[in-house]
Amino acid sequence: METAVVWFRDDLRLTDNPTLTAAIEAADEVVPVVVVDPRRRGDTRYGPPKLGSHRARFRLESVRDLRESIRARGGELFVREGEPATVVSELAEEVGASAVYAQTKPTTEERADTEAVRAALPDEITFHGHWTHTLYHPEDLPTPVEGIDDTFTPWRHEVEDDTPIRDPIDPPESIRTPELEPGDVPTLADLGLEEPPDDDRAVLAFEGGETAGKRRVEAYIWERDRLRTYKQTRNGLLGADYSSKFSPWLAAGCLSPRWIYREVRRYERERVANEDTYWLVFELLWRDFFQFQFAKHGGAFFTETGIRDVEKRWRRDRERFRRWADGETGVPFVDANMRELERTGYLSNRGRQNVASFLVDALEVDWRWGAAHFETHLVDYDVASNWGNWAYQAGVGNDSRDGHFDVLWQADRYDPDAEYVTTWLPALEGLPPEYAHRPWRLEADERTEYGLELGVDYPRPMIDVEARFEELDGG
Repeated sequence: METAVVWFRDDLRLTDNPTLTAAIEAADEVVPVVVVDPRRRGDTRYGPPKLGSHRARFRLESVRDLRESIRARGGELFVREGEPATVVSELAEEVGASAVYAQTKPTTEERADTEAVRAALPDEITFHGHWTHTLYHPEDLPTPVEGIDDTFTPWRHEVEDDTPIRDPIDPPESIRTPELEPGDVPTLADLGLEEPPDDDRAVLAFEGGETAGKRRVEAYIWERDRLRTYKQTRNGLLGADYSSKFSPWLAAGCLSPRWIYREVRRYERERVANEDTYWLVFELLWRDFFQFQFAKHGGAFFTETGIRDVEKRWRRDRERFRRWADGETGVPFVDANMRELERTGYLSNRGRQNVASFLVDALEVDWRWGAAHFETHLVDYDVASNWGNWAYQAGVGNDSRDGHFDVLWQADRYDPDAEYVTTWLPALEGLPPEYAHRPWRLEADERTEYGLELGVDYPRPMIDVEARFEELDGG
């Protein structure tokens, strides 16, 4: 009897999982396993811990949901703790496996784990890697990964013109697994983490797992019919439906981008096809682009000078960084976003761009500290998307910005009534929008009238922010 180990990584789903499908087709029994790696916890080299409670809870929920889905098909998901090279090789020998099947990813640590597992297997056990997490498959690209353009738009035009998107694969009807001790899915306490706060201001109660991810797609696209206005609303700040918010399930692999693409195309056939429906696919292309860029450039993305070897002088100022991270800069639009991130594990795309720009452009703090802080907190953290976007904003990555986001202008543009700011900074509630975004402009008698004491109820700005943006604008 042929037995194959299936090592689940960032592909915690049954629908459109080529790794699992290939193993089931090749073997009589499969051994699906999730490895809880202690190295994925602890502090990063930049200070913040690698794994925070929001993302950890989402991942654990995703593993539990995967286990239930496999059990519903007659099998079992096995959970083991340790380094993957040791766990997977020992498990493969224990069950007499002839092969190991696993998702492969392009980022540094993930690639190293793949090679370590491959090297640890005895010669008689073969390793089969499957690329499963992008819309386009690298084998189908018109230009090989190592030669693709480093600028998004030419690359996008090339793939849209010449590259097919593979059809998603149906989930297996049954999964046959051997009798083994299943192992417990750890709790947050087991990982040394506390339960994250529940906050009714959160845009969505993100629940991990393929089941919850498909529910979100059903609600956003079909029940609430929001896809038809996606591009128009995607810069929102409050509420569940200003954007799709599929990203946490994509990051953990609970949803396949190809499956989402099929849902978009079905929506376009059955309801409407317009620029808004295309724009969701456009965002999936940006996600693909960073994955392929990491496959091309590797560890250069994590260096101070980035893939373009751009020399900049960064401050290593822990106090500046702390005030930014804690939402205590005294600049309301920045602080509101940072407090939302800490409380909920999520941040709008507009918010991410603004707080990143404030850290690297206005405060000149090392961009990698900010990327590491996002790694801790984001429920939708993806290595390539996170570090690629931070490098972009810092001016050392792809399509890098030559300018900055003026957070005061942005606040006026995207939060004109200061509803977002006052939601997350209740001390500013009741202020006119102009002052809610610039409380330092209040005269003494106005501060008394509104009951706001700067430095007590809300921080004084850590820099002269208006002068700083005039300087950045060349004024």
